[in-house]
Amino acid sequence: MAKRGNGEGSIYPVRGKDGKVKGYRAAYVVHTADGPKRRYLSGKRREDVRDKLAKALSDRVDGLVFDAGAMTVGEYLDKWLKAAKDTVRQSTHERHEELVEIHIGPALGRIRLKDLNPAHARFFYRERLDSGLAPATVHKIHAVLHKALKAAVADGLIPRNAAAGLKLPRIAPEEIDPLVPEEARRLLETVRETSDRLEALYILALNTGMRQGELLAL
Repeated sequence: MAKRGNGEGSIYPVRGKDGKVKGYRAAYVVHTADGPKRRYLSGKRREDVRDKLAKALSDRVDGLVFDAGAMTVGEYLDKWLKAAKDTVRQSTHERHEELVEIHIGPALGRIRLKDLNPAHARFFYRERLDSGLAPATVHKIHAVLHKALKAAVADGLIPRNAAAGLKLPRIAPEEIDPLVPEEARRLLETVRETSDRLEALYILALNTGMRQGELLAL
């Protein structure tokens, strides 16, 4: 019988204490996030194990083997953040780091990447809402987690994105109660009399109606 090449798989009998063959086992190698690893298949008949091995090797060639090894969600997020640092704006990257450090990491970081499922993400979002987090912030957390897991799928580490297809909380529109002219006048008089360092910000806000983020950016 011709010797198989390295990583091509092999089949050998499994014997009991009495020396009789109890079944068969096959070994083959796959490349994972933690490096090359040996996998095993077993069955009572050599033919069954041979068929299993043929399919496993075929899947490996077709790129259908997904194995993140022992890598945790937290470890992958750290790698993902470092790899993505130069692909987005610095402010965006810092926001991603903040959401991972404060929310995603503490809640999901210890789970193995390959074990993460939609229920983990769904319960995580629910817990964040129950703790008082705004729905809009949960949407931002979801966007980061979804983007990171999408990259993990593209990297061939996991077969599916556990954050995909989840129903997110509805963001209720905020009611705006604008100042009437008299209230605006009194506000400007007060900040001028108190030499408030944000006087320019208030003037700009009242004259342009810009959003808070836009005002702070200026």
